[in-house]
Amino acid sequence: MWTIGDIKAKGKTAFKANYWKSVLVAFILSIFTAGGAGAGRASSSEEDITGSLSSAYGSLDPDAQATLLAILLGAFGVSLVIGLLIHIFLSNPIQVGCYRFFKKNVEEQNAEVGTIKEGFGGYGHTFITLLLRDIFLGLWTCLFVIPGLIKIYSYRMVPYIIKDNPELSATEVITKSREMMNGNKWRAFLLDLSFIGWIFLGCITCGIVLVFWTAPYMQSADAALYLELKNGQQPQ
Repeated sequence: MWTIGDIKAKGKTAFKANYWKSVLVAFILSIFTAGGAGAGRASSSEEDITGSLSSAYGSLDPDAQATLLAILLGAFGVSLVIGLLIHIFLSNPIQVGCYRFFKKNVEEQNAEVGTIKEGFGGYGHTFITLLLRDIFLGLWTCLFVIPGLIKIYSYRMVPYIIKDNPELSATEVITKSREMMNGNKWRAFLLDLSFIGWIFLGCITCGIVLVFWTAPYMQSADAALYLELKNGQQPQ
């Protein structure tokens, strides 16, 4: 049986043993999984900008307003499609590679940053598996937030299993993750919750602590959890 303290201790040991590489990989992972986080930094002038745009829009004749609205909607649609394509074709393989790095680092404590490239090996399998995972998560989230959150924990181990069990099909990978997380989702949630202090500290330091401690620490702990579950340990 695993405990939160043991998992965090193993993650911290591996992280500190390969500190700078862990920080770099966690930073790369954050860029591709939380892209656009800086979109709200200009919020201080948002009201002024919105007011100016509204005034300018109101001064146009109806035909010009319709044209401008069509252009804006088109631009939004294109950006949405581009973002989705980047997520599917680039972010997902990078996520697999980064998770692979942290898993190896917990095992060996000297993983190389180049491990990220392994996420692009067997690209078709990775593409189909994570696309299917994302579709399932989207459908579950549409049923309300709570079912979606539960499924996020159910599918949590998918990026690890893809590389450890390349012989499994996409649906088998997802099923294996769900089986590994059966009886472990609540404890995994509490593991995440135990980092709330570090997350808060990262926020009040403008992300400095998040980059240099919290994010790589959490990823290392997550990899340690995967290895514990892979070894067949079960919660009480």
